[in-house]
Parts: sequence; C-alpha cells; structure tokens
Amino acid sequence: MSSSFPPSLGRRERASDTNAGAFFMVATVLLGLAVGIGSIFAVLMWADAHDARDQATGTATATTAGSGQSTSGKDMPGMAMSAGASSGSLASYAGAAPENADALATAHQPFPADLPPAPPGPVAEVKLALTDITIQVAPGVRYAAWAWAGGAPGPVIHVREGQLVKITLTNNGAIPHSVDFHAARIAPDKAFGDVFPGKSVSYTFRATDPGVFMYHCGTKPVLMHIANGMYGAIVVEPKPGVLPKADHDYVLVASEWYLDSDGLQKPAQFSQDKAHARMPDWMTLNGYAGQYVKHPLTANPGELVRFWVVDAGPSIDMDFHIVGTLLNTVYPFADMNPAHALNNVQTVPVPAGGGGVFDVRIDQPGLYPFVSHSFAAVDQGQVGLLKVGNVEGTMSH
Repeated sequence: MSSSFPPSLGRRERASDTNAGAFFMVATVLLGLAVGIGSIFAVLMWADAHDARDQATGTATATTAGSGQSTSGKDMPGMAMSAGASSGSLASYAGAAPENADALATAHQPFPADLPPAPPGPVAEVKLALTDITIQVAPGVRYAAWAWAGGAPGPVIHVREGQLVKITLTNNGAIPHSVDFHAARIAPDKAFGDVFPGKSVSYTFRATDPGVFMYHCGTKPVLMHIANGMYGAIVVEPKPGVLPKADHDYVLVASEWYLDSDGLQKPAQFSQDKAHARMPDWMTLNGYAGQYVKHPLTANPGELVRFWVVDAGPSIDMDFHIVGTLLNTVYPFADMNPAHALNNVQTVPVPAGGGGVFDVRIDQPGLYPFVSHSFAAVDQGQVGLLKVGNVEGTMSH
C-alpha cells in the first residue's frame, strides 16, 4: 500500500525525530551534571558553615579569655568575669551580708564627710597616691580596689576660686593610671596622660570655676578604672560673699560597685559584664553602703546645711532628695551663679560625672534621710541620715 505522503517528507520527519532524540539525550546528560555539581557545592557549603560555627565558638572563647577577665580569680586585682556571665546570666550579690553585719556597720569608721579647710596662699598643693587596696563597700563585703592610699573615694580636695592648683600624682599600683580633674581647663593630652607604676607626674591648673567637681582616673578603659574606686571630689569655693555662710558643709560622692562574687569569703573583683548591663550590686555614698545611717551627719535646728554632691557613677545618675523637707536653694549642675539657683524644690538630678550643691535649713528636730530618689539605689546602700537636734534612735528608708 503506497503512502499518500511524498517520500521526501517522510525522510524529513525521520531526520527530525533523530535530531530531537539527540537533543534530549544531551539535555539529560547536562541536567545530570548540573545536579552532581549542585550536590558537590551543597556539601562544600555545609562544610564551610560547620567550620565557621566552630571558628566563631573558638573566637568567642578566646575573646573571653583575652578580655582581661577570668573565671579563675587569679588575674590582677580588680579584673574578673562576673559569675554566670558565660551562660548569659548575671548573678546579683546585692544585699549580701554576714551574720554580724549590724555590729560591723556600727564599728565602721565612716568616711569624713565634713568639707576640709582650703589651703591658704595663692597655690594649693595636692598630692595624690594611687594604689591597689582591699576595701569594704558594705558591712563584711570586701572588694579588691584600684583606689587611693586611703581607699575610695579619694580625699576631698578644697580650694578657693582663683587659686593655682598643683597636682602631684604618684602611681603605686600595678598598672598605668592617671588623674582627670573636671574642674580644670587644660589640654588633657598634656596633663591627663598615663603614669606608669612607680612614677609620678605634676601639672597645674587655675581654679577659675567655682562648684563641686569630680576627679578620676582617665586611663582606658575608664569604666573599669572608675568602677574600681578611682574617683573623688574637689570643691572650688566661690569668692567671698557669693554664697551665704553655711553652718555645716558636707561632701557626698555617689558611686556604683559591680562585683563578681559576694565579697564575704574573699575580696570581690570588678564585673565588666554587670557594669555594661548597668546592674550594680551596691550603690554608695562616700564608698560604703549606708554608713551615715549608723553614723548620721548632724546639725542643729535652724542651721544652714550645705551638701556638695558629686556623682562618680560610672554610669547611673543620682536623684538627690531629703525626706521630710524641701531643698531651700539648689545650684544645679554645680552652677554657682546665684541668679541660676532654684528654690524650694523636692528632688534634683546629679548626672554621672556631674555635681550639685544643695542648701537646706531645717527647724524641727528629727531624723531626715538623704537619698537618691531612684529607690533601687536606696535598697543598695545610697542612703544616709541628717540628725537635726539631740534626738534618739534611728530609722531606715
């Protein structure tokens, strides 16, 4: 039976079928190669990811080990990781106390809050010595501090407006330190440089700005050096006649303590993790929790009491408040211009690294707590009592 199609057309169809078959065969081979290559790349990518994860873990471990911290507690005093930091949790040691805490608080010799006299003459010579020292920040709670010969805070410095202040700093510690005066208008690269162990440095500045100012170690990392106790207050008294004469001048330096242990069995050290999280264990006035509760500051009814307040931080502001009265006159941020003063206010912030001056006159005898009205700070020790008149007993707040 003959075909109805011309012979040439049939040959073209068969040739086309042959070409199509060859195409599909080539495509199948290429697809197989692509799948194989893709599988190889997938395996390589998995291996790279696995290596990257291991490398990241190793880097994190190395960073922890090389950050100047250690869970072994065998590093230089003042440097240790906080408990539980490697697991992402921070253990609080706030309120830790031995059984005889009350007796220890009673026996504690409080930091002298009275403003010392300013030196006479045109030049005020100030000698400071830095050292590594174990201190107590609360009853029975020991801390391995980088501080001053007398502990933390450093000595209160009192100068008069216009005096030339000559600073001599001696470093008796184990690492470089420095001293930065907020009262100074001076090139910091010239005066605030690091002083190596066993060395001394001197520089001068003119006390042109009255008020109360912080001084502190400015060596990097500043957070660690301040938190380890390297701070203090300098009062630059205004020229005569600017302020009314006070019957009592008291200096308070607020600060925070970040501990890697409770400090009861062995001295605690600085916890950088807690400091970065702004999670202090203790917050103090003049370096020791609640010391002016057991040992109140005093005044007689009707006397003018002036508080020169510095917040050393290193990070948290203080909100100064006296329970039971108002602050008669406030020089906010230690601006001593009477035209800028505030009158009869309840609570005034003192920023970290800043100061404030507060005048109060109380007529009724009693016990008047002075606090930071950020009340977590009170629970952690930032509280004291002003005893007005001959009153008995004590109180807490």
